[in-house]
Amino acid sequence: MKKIVERYPIMSSIIQKILAHGGRSYLVGGVVRDMVMGLSINDKDIDVEVHGLTEHMLENILQEYGVVNTVGKSFGVLRVSGLAVDWSLPRTDSTGRKPIVTIDPGMTIQEAARRRDLTMNAMAIDMQTGELIDPFGGKDDIKNKILRAPDARLFIQDPLRLFRVMQFIGRFEMVPDSTLNELCSSIDITSVSRERIEQEFKKLLLLSERPSLGIRWLHSIKKLPVILQELAGTLQVQQNPKWHPEGTVFEHTMQALDAAAQIVQSYDQEKKKLIILYAALCHDIGKVTTTTVHDGVIKSIGHENETGLVKTLLKRITHDTDIIEAVVSLVLHHMQPLQFVAQNAKLPAYKRLARKLSPLVSMKLLADLARADRRGRNGASSLPLADEDTEVDVFIKNAQKAGVFELPEAAVLTGADILAYVKPGPQVGHLLKKAYDIQINEGIIHKEDLLKRLIGKKMK
Repeated sequence: MKKIVERYPIMSSIIQKILAHGGRSYLVGGVVRDMVMGLSINDKDIDVEVHGLTEHMLENILQEYGVVNTVGKSFGVLRVSGLAVDWSLPRTDSTGRKPIVTIDPGMTIQEAARRRDLTMNAMAIDMQTGELIDPFGGKDDIKNKILRAPDARLFIQDPLRLFRVMQFIGRFEMVPDSTLNELCSSIDITSVSRERIEQEFKKLLLLSERPSLGIRWLHSIKKLPVILQELAGTLQVQQNPKWHPEGTVFEHTMQALDAAAQIVQSYDQEKKKLIILYAALCHDIGKVTTTTVHDGVIKSIGHENETGLVKTLLKRITHDTDIIEAVVSLVLHHMQPLQFVAQNAKLPAYKRLARKLSPLVSMKLLADLARADRRGRNGASSLPLADEDTEVDVFIKNAQKAGVFELPEAAVLTGADILAYVKPGPQVGHLLKKAYDIQINEGIIHKEDLLKRLIGKKMK
């Protein structure tokens, strides 16, 4: 807490001013939990709950320190410009998609804590004394890696909490107690908006070393068919043990997802991380409709083409159409890295594939999905295999040799070049495509040579 106050020196003055007006300030929420867990603190996401003052009194105090942002005022949350701190008042919320918020300055910190989702999030620190207030045993639950609700009746008033439990299971590898499992199993989540669901899935995928734990939990409480219906279909789909000793498609998917979570740690863009993680989650969903057994041999021919299932799943949990289209492209081509290596594909084939994937997907992303796919085949454990993917390494080496690992080869000719020889119309596009094929197949890199090869041949 000392570091937080040092980061924002005016906090001490505000806290003293609140105290002088009869109020009390408490550090609350995830920052307290992370302190107890010994995790690094995001000092740009700090919540201070103020008791004993009305909303008008708190706003007047904060106005002495800068312009007050009242965007969250209807929820009892205020901000001072230049200070990344949420100053909130204790409140009660009605149920429903548009809850009625009632500010209650006289609420005790213990009662406010009761209204939070989990005991580990129901702790507070008195900012005058530094005392940890833990009325529901959150510190012990963290130590014992148990997730519990402070109050079962209040927990079910906000169905989004099921998704929060899901992502906390993945992030902190904690286990819900039996009461919490029962609450989440029975809770009605139909009123939760896609936008709120998306945020919790992003936290599960981006902040977990083993995001599969949250998905496996959904299965354990029988919510998987409600939330990820297409993935639930993989639970009973068996695979050829010669290639998949891990068993079902669902088991393979969970291991591949965890492998992907390890791989994307080196990425510097959140969107690319999400693309690979969603692709790992969806890459074999098509096996639900394509798996057959002939003479005791299990096959799933063409499963990569069943991208309609991928779109249906992703549209329920994300609004980002670029991510959806990128994932669809990866799923459609996820078999090709190993096929290219097995068939000893030549460099022009790598160039054509890179062009086909562009602009949403690169050969690097495709290689990383193939690596996650290969590592999700551990028949002895639920953990992904170690990184020993020689075929994927060969694919990467060849893509780099072709100069298309990160980006496709740029076209030598443009539409303007073609228009010097033909009239505007569909023929321009046809010639550009033909020019690019000649370019990558024959390795022509000079514009004049390519024009001569394209236009000269056409004019004969």
